[in-house]
Amino acid sequence: MLLSAISLMGPTASGKTDLAVWLCERFPLEIVSVDSALVYRDMNIGTAKPDAATLARAPHHLIDLLEPTEAYSAGRFKRDALAVMQEIRARGHVPLLAGGTMLYFRALRGGLDDLPAADPAIRADLEAQATALGWPALHAQLARLDPETAARLQPNDAQRIQRALELCLTTGGPMSALLVAGRQTDAEADNPWLELALFPQDRAWLHRRINLRFAQMLEQGLVEELRGLRARYRLDAGMPSMRCVGYRQAWQFLDGEIDATTLHDQGAAASRQLAKRQLTWLRGWSGATRLEPAAPAIRDEIARQTEAYLAANNGKPTEFPA
Repeated sequence: MLLSAISLMGPTASGKTDLAVWLCERFPLEIVSVDSALVYRDMNIGTAKPDAATLARAPHHLIDLLEPTEAYSAGRFKRDALAVMQEIRARGHVPLLAGGTMLYFRALRGGLDDLPAADPAIRADLEAQATALGWPALHAQLARLDPETAARLQPNDAQRIQRALELCLTTGGPMSALLVAGRQTDAEADNPWLELALFPQDRAWLHRRINLRFAQMLEQGLVEELRGLRARYRLDAGMPSMRCVGYRQAWQFLDGEIDATTLHDQGAAASRQLAKRQLTWLRGWSGATRLEPAAPAIRDEIARQTEAYLAANNGKPTEFPA
């Protein structure tokens, strides 16, 4: 049975980290990162990884797990997250799952461990097709086999297109059907969570925050960070870590494919597209309470819901300083 927990979901730049840290300073919670980029060591600027001062205030679990040359998966995240959640509960605390990688949230709630492993022959064939035809052509192929999944993916989202096609070709059915089946058969789905979703109504508000944050990443040295990563590790542009928003565009800049202005514009645009995909997931997420992150009383509302949940599921919460 899945342990009780609180989820704080939301698109990039919506303020999840600040709210999660603030909650941990007031309630007996521990943050479990739900972010496919924060798992990589030495990738700090482009992932908006919490700095040392923030981590001292509220330690984060499941960050800095891998070198950038390694790959991570939703299934591995689920195993790692469940183990950490057990440890948190053993300390008398409650896990606060905070992040924006919606597939990881779904893995915890829907049993993605049961999805078949990749078939090396199918993967090699798909990579050969992508080299010859381009990923948009494979995205079109996916749209014919699994339109629901294809609608969530960008035509150049190589990693996710490849995995979705692998599942279609391996199982004979769409990945979307497998995910629904997993949610329906997983006993953990019956366990109550408090699921909070930051869902900004004013898209312009979110876009301003995204644009500002990406500009700050460039000022803080995103390009220099990637240059150091390429010197330290044997990286290539196709690795999952280097497909992360920001790093992909910085790689093109270092290779002379785009100039500084285009780096800024494309990086910010890719971040906005990421937020759009995250909001699409959240729009269809049943059971989550939507909250307006720009609301002046957002902290009071989240604190109220957190306190009520802890009282109902774990007894009276420990008193923490205001």
